[in-house]
Amino acid sequence: MSSIFDKPKLRNQAKARRDEAAKALGDEGIRGFFEHLLGTWSQASAQFGDHSGADRAILAGYWPFGSEMDVRPALVALDRTGVMLTLPEVVAKDRPLRFRAWRPNEPLVEGEHGTFHPLVSAPMMRPDVVLVPLLAFDRQGYRLGWGGGYYDRTLELLRKTGECVAIGVAYAAQEVDEVPTDEYDQPVDWIITEREAIKIT
Repeated sequence: MSSIFDKPKLRNQAKARRDEAAKALGDEGIRGFFEHLLGTWSQASAQFGDHSGADRAILAGYWPFGSEMDVRPALVALDRTGVMLTLPEVVAKDRPLRFRAWRPNEPLVEGEHGTFHPLVSAPMMRPDVVLVPLLAFDRQGYRLGWGGGYYDRTLELLRKTGECVAIGVAYAAQEVDEVPTDEYDQPVDWIITEREAIKIT
């Protein structure tokens, strides 16, 4: 178990690297991620075929904030193939996220921390696959977020109540040798960057 006291410094460094990568790569980075996600989708969603068919797996995306990888083109493409989409909503501090159904071009409302989520009239859904933004990642599947713990609590709940595949979304430049962890950190199952799709074993 690594020291949690390394995290504040690492967050600042990782944010700077992500900003630089997003600026340098632009649309090329987004296209690279898009291609690797689509190439990985059949593997990531195959385990849900028994109850809905792989093409009907429920995917939780996110609305990008700042220099986070823009996953919206991938969401549009997957929606066209019949994948059901959701976006997260912050309920309260120290609570898991909840997810509401969404399709491209449907309206959104602004939520906590500058995020956007579907209207409260949109039905809540349990995702099978969750795209998880991050600041830094390592090859053991651990990620560094902003410290609110929203995704860790969410993944813990989803994994306790059924199957769930978590996909960390990043630029390759966000990789570090080791992310400092504590007992509450939930590893992801995949990391997808503009360069590759990494299956965590």
